[in-house]
Amino acid sequence: MRKHLVIALVAVCALGVGCGRSTSGTAAPTASAASGKSAKELVPAKVRESGELRVATSEGYPPMEMYKPGTRELTGVDPDLATAIGKQLGLTTKITNAAFDGLIPGLQGGRWDLVMSSMSDLEQRRKAVDFVDYFNAGGSLMVKKGNPEGIKTLEDLCGKKVVLAKGSSNLEIGQKQNEKCAQKMEILQSEDAPTGLLTIDSGRTVATIVDSPVAYMYANDTGKYEVLAEQYEAGPWGIAIDKRQTELRDAVAKALQELIDSGEYKAILDKYKVTPNAVTKVTINAGAS
Repeated sequence: MRKHLVIALVAVCALGVGCGRSTSGTAAPTASAASGKSAKELVPAKVRESGELRVATSEGYPPMEMYKPGTRELTGVDPDLATAIGKQLGLTTKITNAAFDGLIPGLQGGRWDLVMSSMSDLEQRRKAVDFVDYFNAGGSLMVKKGNPEGIKTLEDLCGKKVVLAKGSSNLEIGQKQNEKCAQKMEILQSEDAPTGLLTIDSGRTVATIVDSPVAYMYANDTGKYEVLAEQYEAGPWGIAIDKRQTELRDAVAKALQELIDSGEYKAILDKYKVTPNAVTKVTINAGAS
């Protein structure tokens, strides 16, 4: 999960830009709370007059955001959903690729209207932005197809050889479980998920933990793995919007709920095989405190 960005946020808050108090501890409003108006009617006049919805993402995290093979055209869950939201708002979506650690500062500086980039809705980030939560994801167990070890839960990893990506939240999940194991795991650390999966292929390890949407992509693309249904430390990913842009936030939330209700949202998630990560109701700032 893309949880880093602490340094960038500290820099933003040091400038006193858009860093009000956190919304944690308050009820998370839903999209339906905005009004009886349609999403298109809720679009702020300045944005409506521009005719454009400016969205930033950070390519390199398939199936969420990536380039089409052999091109510089952005595709994936986030670009496709951003385009659908723009259409629902009566706007043309313009998607810009940027460095992940520059996304929120760019949003604060007015370079774009939204950020959609597999961004976890975290309390630290809510000091600078509001989140329209559109996706729910955590770490999922991946095993060899057929699940020869009969692994069902994290507890079943005790006493076994597993592989986890260095510095990832999934490594933390495995290490926390290992502290509870009477018979400890042997944990290998890989540079990334694909490298880790090679150790399962060779029989050096029996399981790994990978971000759920990425796990389903690898399983579907290769046919060599199974993804277990349970997600660990799952939480919402959100569309980030400047805290000063509450009208736009409510319009985006309403547009997303309209896409959910019409089935278009599900169709986009189905396309990328990440339907298990769907939400049924849009919320705002519903991440962990």
